[in-house]
Amino acid sequence: MKRKRPSINVLEYNRYAWDVQAAHGNKFTIPVGPAVIAAARRGEFSVLLTETRPAPRDWFPMDFTGLDLLGLACGGGQQGPVFAALGANVTIFDNSPAQLERDRQVAEREGLSIRTVEGDMRDLSVFPDASFDLVFHPVSNVFCPEAPPVWREACRVLQRGGLLLAGIANPIYYLFGTMLEDQQTLTVRYPVPYSDLESLTPKELQACLEQGTPLEFGHTLTDQIGGQTDAGFAITGFYEDICPDSPISKYHPSYIATRAVKL
Repeated sequence: MKRKRPSINVLEYNRYAWDVQAAHGNKFTIPVGPAVIAAARRGEFSVLLTETRPAPRDWFPMDFTGLDLLGLACGGGQQGPVFAALGANVTIFDNSPAQLERDRQVAEREGLSIRTVEGDMRDLSVFPDASFDLVFHPVSNVFCPEAPPVWREACRVLQRGGLLLAGIANPIYYLFGTMLEDQQTLTVRYPVPYSDLESLTPKELQACLEQGTPLEFGHTLTDQIGGQTDAGFAITGFYEDICPDSPISKYHPSYIATRAVKL
């Protein structure tokens, strides 16, 4: 008899799962230290959209002072405090209360002003149109079932001429599965678009749920790149990056980063 898949509210489950990741010290939940903030106050900074390669300095405005910046699905106390120390007016929007708490902790420790807002990256209705000059969106829509609504909302809340800096998982990563044991043989197992809800076996899915592992979704390049241009962006910068823990990276980059301008 075929085992029935559980009915899951992805937004609620991934909120819980990222709180679990924060409690367990996932590397994406560890806030920056005082030395990083001190350097940013001197105008020296390095932030990641992907995993190993810093975003180029010339992707950013020359001066952050007074810049209205949205860190979209960007909690964890890693990038937001750096931008605040550079002089930006920073809002961090994330689905995980624990991740938002990391930003508040750094802000309190360093005397920074950071606004934190909890919510779904597909719905930024809490913000009026044209609220921000820059949206910084590290690899995170892999935890969202849909990518195009994220781009549409990012475009709506940006000023005309505003910047979207985004990290994206290359869909090739999902052909082999997200578990390291699956990737060792690099045997194609899944089609893209990928969904943990549909692609994993019921047993594998149940194991993820029991461990508090965030659910992932591998979006097509049509939705990731075409979704940006369809939303009203012109892409003006592009690079690739690796996932150092993944065997795939011996052969092909696992990440993409884009710089886009709202037309």
